[in-house]
Amino acid sequence: MSVEREAMEFDVLIVGGGPAGLAAAIRLKQLSPDASVCLVEKGSEIGAHILSGAVLEPRALDELIPDWRDDPPALATPAKDDRFMFLTATKAFKLPTPPQMHNHGNYIVSLGNVCRWLGAKAEALGVEIYPGFAASETIIEDGQVRGVVAGVMGINKDGEESPNYQPGMELRAAYTLFGEGCRGSLTKKLFETFNLREGVQPQTYGLGMKELWEIPKENHTPGLIWHSVGWPVKSDTYGGSWLYMLGENLVSIGFVVGLDYTNPWLSPFDEFQRFKHHPAVAAMLKGGKRIAYGARALNEGGFQSIPKLVFPGGAIIGDSAGFLNVPKIKGTHTSMKSGMLAAEAIVDALKTEARAPVLDAYPTALKASWVWTELQGVRNIRPGFAKFGLWGGMANAALETYVFRGKSPWTLAHHDDHSQLKKAADAPKIAYPKPDGVLSFDRLSSVFLSNTNHEEDQPAHLKLIDASRWKAVNFDTFASPESRYCPAGVYEAVGPEAEALLRGTPDAQATGDGAEVEAGTPGARLVINAQNCVHCKTCDIKDPTQNIDWHTPEGAGGPNYIGGM
Repeated sequence: MSVEREAMEFDVLIVGGGPAGLAAAIRLKQLSPDASVCLVEKGSEIGAHILSGAVLEPRALDELIPDWRDDPPALATPAKDDRFMFLTATKAFKLPTPPQMHNHGNYIVSLGNVCRWLGAKAEALGVEIYPGFAASETIIEDGQVRGVVAGVMGINKDGEESPNYQPGMELRAAYTLFGEGCRGSLTKKLFETFNLREGVQPQTYGLGMKELWEIPKENHTPGLIWHSVGWPVKSDTYGGSWLYMLGENLVSIGFVVGLDYTNPWLSPFDEFQRFKHHPAVAAMLKGGKRIAYGARALNEGGFQSIPKLVFPGGAIIGDSAGFLNVPKIKGTHTSMKSGMLAAEAIVDALKTEARAPVLDAYPTALKASWVWTELQGVRNIRPGFAKFGLWGGMANAALETYVFRGKSPWTLAHHDDHSQLKKAADAPKIAYPKPDGVLSFDRLSSVFLSNTNHEEDQPAHLKLIDASRWKAVNFDTFASPESRYCPAGVYEAVGPEAEALLRGTPDAQATGDGAEVEAGTPGARLVINAQNCVHCKTCDIKDPTQNIDWHTPEGAGGPNYIGGM
């Protein structure tokens, strides 16, 4: 049954209000002021779903808005002191800072505030921005992308139209740019529809968890950039921390765990909470208060995992494609540059009467840009840690940096993260300490600080493709890893059999309010608390049989990160 919808036509449609999408919108209007440009963002406002460390390398911003320092985003703090630490359980040893991690000339920022600032710049140029307008479907006609369907609301849990039903709008355009961020739901389908990942390495991911703290003035050193490797994760698990001091007594603190980890008993969230009890970290947080929390997956595949970027009617930009420079721990500058180059290609195409459906000029320009050179030069560093572990990975990174200088005659391969888990019976259980409510916290109190909210009467946006796989595979073989890798308490294994198996391990702490039993038996059942979801996409990535499919929820559902995040 076809749905009748109103339609709006634009020259260019941009899906996603992150750094790449906003940079593309601004560049389009700078070069072609008369072009009609629309940007849709699923968050309740620009910046609501933006989560990052973040230290901004201003290279792309300097190109886009050369005088930006005259009117900078809020909480932009010049970087001053770099520290790179190796942690044991009780000690912290300062290591030489790798050249990729030198931050002279960079800025500690709230990336959400940067996006809000960019959004205001885009609107001032005439870009139409629609926040809270989730794009749920790509319009493809005659093999060409023609736009998206956005703003569908009022479908109840049974999949029927409620009294508040709104069919949404068809937003159509000559060209559509997809800048949904890591593991975008529409982008994932574009990969399949247009075979965009053919011939490239699998993407590999990390899960980044972040908290914003306010600490006493005497503990605060504006401009401090502190990173660590080592404890609490084992040397065979890729992971590390950041701690950035910005603004008035604010600290951005976070932990990243590579999602190629092998032990199904590992809980990234609990590793992060344990990390804050390290004496060196606890001393910096002493007397402080946690004021915000969030989590997000990030692309770590780099150069060899970049997909084909164009297809008839559009292109992929930013972290949807995966331009993060992992050893530099930065991707905003590369994402912005990708959006700018795509915009320039579109402007040239719009000038011709016979508009080419495929924007081949965009990947050509990207390969000629500093983005390509930068990512190519560090391509072997992240997979080196996966192949050789912490110490071998650090040795490989030194070899790539100081000897080959990014020009080694080989390219190391990646693997699918979901295929890496050992059987639960073959891996040691991990005993995590209970949170103390001072430095460490549980999942539910953390999700509360993310201001996450979803309309209750809507279909769950987390789907099991085959419900029977959960008990047979996830529970019986891997001991319900989703109840540990989810940083928001969405998944919980319940029942007497589950209680016996999982005793002593972190659980998902289901609220029961809005939770739904999705799979299992009376002895072990899976409960999905979709209302807790912070849109990190980890479940879509790490499920061992790729049985969890993340869909965009209705309207502005999800986290609402505050201005400092």
